[in-house]
Amino acid sequence: MHNRADQFVKNMLREALSRAGASETEVEVLAATQKIDVYSVPDPARAAERAQMGLLGELSAEPSLFEPFHDTPSLQKVRRCVNKQHTWHHELERRARAAVRSGSVDADLEEAPQAAVAFPSLVAIGPGRPETVLDAYGCQPVRAGVYHAVWGLALRVVVLAELPRTRETLLLRLLGAGRLLREALADLAALPDDAWENSLATPLLVHFRLGTDEPTTNEEDDVSAEIQAWFEDFQQKLRNEGRNEGRNEGRNEGRNEGGRSLLLRQLHARFGELPAATVARIEAADMADLERWGERVLGARTLAEVLDGPS
Repeated sequence: MHNRADQFVKNMLREALSRAGASETEVEVLAATQKIDVYSVPDPARAAERAQMGLLGELSAEPSLFEPFHDTPSLQKVRRCVNKQHTWHHELERRARAAVRSGSVDADLEEAPQAAVAFPSLVAIGPGRPETVLDAYGCQPVRAGVYHAVWGLALRVVVLAELPRTRETLLLRLLGAGRLLREALADLAALPDDAWENSLATPLLVHFRLGTDEPTTNEEDDVSAEIQAWFEDFQQKLRNEGRNEGRNEGRNEGRNEGGRSLLLRQLHARFGELPAATVARIEAADMADLERWGERVLGARTLAEVLDGPS
C-alpha cells in the first residue's frame, strides 16, 4: 500500500489500535521483501478501551496483522499475506530465543518456542466478499461481514460491504471507499462532538483531505473526493457556528467548547501533557484559530508548529 489513500487507511488503523495496545505500520518481515501493513499487540491494561472500539477491538484482542485492501482481495494476494504471517511468527520466535540467550528473559524458549510465542492472527479487510479466499480456507461466517478460517490458520476475513451500519463497525467502515466511505463519514458527522471517534478520525481526515502536486491514481482521487466533501461540510459547520455568535453568543460558545475540547484531546494525544499557558490560549481562541490549529495537528512535529506556524 503506497499511495495517500492507502496511507490514510493504515494511519486510521494504527491510531485506532493504539488506543488499546501497541501498533505500528510498515513492519518489516525479515528474510523477505515484505511489510505488514499494520501490526497490533494488545495491552491487557487497556481492555476497556478495546471494548469501546467495537468490532475492531474484538479483532485486535490478540497479536494481529491487519492487511486492508481497496479491492476485493484475490486468493493470490491473501496467500502472500499468509506467508507474511508465518514468516513474522518465525521472526518472533527467533527474537524470543535470542532474548533467552542474552539473559533478558528467564523462560526456556529454546525447547518450546511455539508454546511461548503466540501465533499472530491475520485480519484481511476488503470491500467485497472474496469467494475464492473463503472457499480455499474453509471460512465460515461468525457474524455479519466477518468470516473465520478453519481452526489453526488464525485467519479472519472482514467484508466491509456486509458490515451492519452501526457505531461498533464505524472505524472499519471508514477504511472503505465510495458508498461505504460516504455512509461512514455521514455516521461520523452524526456523532456527538465529544465522541472519541471524532478525536481519532478527524485529524486524519483533515490531513488526508486534499491532493498534492504528486500524481494520483483514479482510486486515490475517488477517496480524496469523499474526504474532501466531508471536510467541506465540516468547515461549513464551523463557519455556521461562527456566524451565529452575534445572534446567540451563549449558545455558540457552547458549540465552540466542543471544538476546543476536541483540539485539546488531539494535542494531548500527539504531544503529551500540555502547558497551562497552552490550555488557556486554546480556551480563549475563536473558531477560526481552532480550525487552523486542527489542520496542523497531524503534520506538526512540535506544539509550537501547531500554534505558531505560518498562517
